[in-house]
Amino acid sequence: MTRSPAGPPPDLTDVLPGGGPSFVSLPRAEEAGIARLGDLPVSLRILTEDALRHGEIEAVAAIAARRRDVAVRLRPGRILMQDSSGIPVLADLAALREEAPAGAVVEPLIPVDLVVDHSVEVDRHGSPDANDVNLAIEFERNAERYRFLRWAERAFSALRVVPPGRGICHQMNLEVLAQVVTVRDGIARPDTMLGTDSHSTMVNALAVLGWGVGGIEALSAMLGRAVTMRVPAVVGVRLLNRMPAGATATDLALALTALLRRHGVVEKVVEFFGPGLAALRLPDRATVANMAPEYGATMGFFPVDDETLAYLRLTGRDAAHVGLVESYARAQGLWHAAEGRRFDETLEFDLASVEPSVAGPSRPAQRLGLAAVPASLPVTDRFRPVTGPIRDGDVAIAAITSCTNTANTDAMLRAGLLARAARARGLTAKPWVKASLSPGSRVVTDYLAEAGLLDDLAALGFALVGHGCMTCMGNSGPLAPEIETAIRTDKLDVAAVLSGNRNFEGRIHPLIRAAYLASPPLVVAYALAGDMRRDFSRDPVGVGSDGRPVMLADLWPDDATVAAAAAVVTPQGYAARAATAFDGPPAWTAIAAPEGERFAWEPGSQFMRPPPFAAGRLAVPALTGDIRGARMLALLGDDVTTDHISPVSRIPPESEAAAWLIAHGETASGLQSYSARRVNHEVMARGAFANLRLRNRLVPEREGGFTRLTAGGEITTIHAAAQQYRDAGTPMVVVAGRNYGAGSARDWAAKGTRILGVSAVLAESFERIHRANLVALGVLPLQFADGQGLAALGLHGFETVDILGLAMLRPGATATARFRRADGSVVEVPVLCRIDTDEEAADLAGGGVLPAVSRDLAGRRDRAPS
Repeated sequence: MTRSPAGPPPDLTDVLPGGGPSFVSLPRAEEAGIARLGDLPVSLRILTEDALRHGEIEAVAAIAARRRDVAVRLRPGRILMQDSSGIPVLADLAALREEAPAGAVVEPLIPVDLVVDHSVEVDRHGSPDANDVNLAIEFERNAERYRFLRWAERAFSALRVVPPGRGICHQMNLEVLAQVVTVRDGIARPDTMLGTDSHSTMVNALAVLGWGVGGIEALSAMLGRAVTMRVPAVVGVRLLNRMPAGATATDLALALTALLRRHGVVEKVVEFFGPGLAALRLPDRATVANMAPEYGATMGFFPVDDETLAYLRLTGRDAAHVGLVESYARAQGLWHAAEGRRFDETLEFDLASVEPSVAGPSRPAQRLGLAAVPASLPVTDRFRPVTGPIRDGDVAIAAITSCTNTANTDAMLRAGLLARAARARGLTAKPWVKASLSPGSRVVTDYLAEAGLLDDLAALGFALVGHGCMTCMGNSGPLAPEIETAIRTDKLDVAAVLSGNRNFEGRIHPLIRAAYLASPPLVVAYALAGDMRRDFSRDPVGVGSDGRPVMLADLWPDDATVAAAAAVVTPQGYAARAATAFDGPPAWTAIAAPEGERFAWEPGSQFMRPPPFAAGRLAVPALTGDIRGARMLALLGDDVTTDHISPVSRIPPESEAAAWLIAHGETASGLQSYSARRVNHEVMARGAFANLRLRNRLVPEREGGFTRLTAGGEITTIHAAAQQYRDAGTPMVVVAGRNYGAGSARDWAAKGTRILGVSAVLAESFERIHRANLVALGVLPLQFADGQGLAALGLHGFETVDILGLAMLRPGATATARFRRADGSVVEVPVLCRIDTDEEAADLAGGGVLPAVSRDLAGRRDRAPS
């Protein structure tokens, strides 16, 4: 691909109307005969602008021609991180600075924002002081991590940190950080970004091009490496009509998730258009865009239109900037056109078909009408006698949480209004339900309080517990001791219901097997009912203080009432909170930040240890040729998520990670979560494949992070088995089914795989982010051909594995997988090397991205950050 370092030819620049800034014009490029661009989807137009601005004329033509065999580059304008994934990125950056020779500058070259939102837990709930108590505990638990962040703020000039208690990163992105259009060096350009959280796609609702990546990919981008990718296919979803009265954005998002997951949009871009688009408010679009990882797409993109501008005004952006966004979008062809775009595939979706629904019990795409919920419960005997205060099918956790819905004004006001109606009828959450409210933005708390609805929610048990990603990412905190005892003693299958985007097994709480995604008002309704065994279309939510049954329809607010309540949502409210977004609470400003350009690691720390990925044995290529005599560390089925591979939940006291921590001085009560320990590679290595709900076919009789070395051999942990294989010099592989690596963008799922010593992962298909993360860590992803997966091959897991034909790895190459059984019989099948670009091939051959970046930094001396 040719690249002109001088940028595009001068005759491709134009000036926005009214004496505005200049811009690199796509219309002028088309007039110059470079390519046919006028009917490109908006998402591809933004990708094209980046190529054109950097003088990559051949890439412009390739995008216009939809050349799937061509790799194109994106230089994102900024990086967004949350603390759970972002602190490891900054630790890797600190380690690179230590490894770099004198004179080499290790500094982000583009703006980086980190929002601290993933560390707060629901320790206290149901009381007026819950928010303050949880915030205080958060600071106590994370003292080391937050000292590191305070150092990083000073050490890296391009880094800004939004302190704890401000809101969820994706909502902060929409309300404060995203610009839609930016001006740099006098040139207007689209706002583009990468995020270290898979739900970074939420900002696609605001017409910002961006998606989730692993921390390693984000780190390489912030240090100046372009992101390379194949020209993506774009699936256009034509929206028709409008949603029925009473329907919520959650219902819409779950319906689209089910539709698009069935259709197949992995590694594709979904772009919404059509006459129905005008009927969707931007918060509703954000709920849909947020769920892009759940339907498998790289993005769920919405173009600029009048609603985009209205949201910018609502959230306090000034008139001049709103005018810039409109003039640039119209001049550059980024404005919504109801028809006329050229998509690779087109689907139609009738908004009028949306019905009340939930998703569960373990996947976001398992959409259920309310009548189908009882039959979905994974229980064998719902009415068997129990000894405790809870039984099968009961709701143990009901949480209004996560970025997906908790800053959707209509959804939150509807939840508050439903709570008011329920309170008037004398209803409250059942005593065994742990209820909580953790909005994505402080603005939500403000307008709920102003409308008096915060009190109504608290009266039903939904007291404010914090402003962060809490229950949705597993920070649900402990259940009451008698509840936990009952679940363990009676082996109960209880449920969680939450307004989040993920409900994978073991994610919400390790003792809760079933989890259901629902709109905020439905979360309240299920907390009032106390169980998932009833059909809300015919069964009552509860019995009122007058002794009469109360139906869901009796409580559900109508659209006019919700619209009237929205009068409390004002631009002044958003502007006031945006002005203090970077002002931390007293506990944050009181942290004494370490000095110096290099971080002073504390010897023996159980939270912050120097990462091992840029130097040492993990920087040496895992692949040096064919793999011979490998053994399977795990044989897994379909839909293995990054939660299965690298859990974020509390560290179980009986786990190998807990044993290591306790042996090194930690108390049994201070284990905390895997998420909080991500910069301790010793803990995370022992947490790899340690999810309590993992099902490894080498040990079919037991769930969890276990395996065995031989058929009929003793059961051992996956970490211990990996150590034995490494000591013996035996290569290791993991073999799995479809959709391997679905879920969060956490690069620790790939780091854990690499640190165990796995050379390759063979799967029937991969989710986009995890495939890229494996390559970035130097692990080879290999894909079976259609019809040649686990069932067809009849693998039992104890075969010896050879992978042949790896001498010259390149995009699209094939290799041969040979499985040798104990009886001497052999099965050979071709497998596709899932390396998509030449850059990925080079990274894999060099041991991964971090060693490559380290080598690059060794040659980057006396270069000032730009």
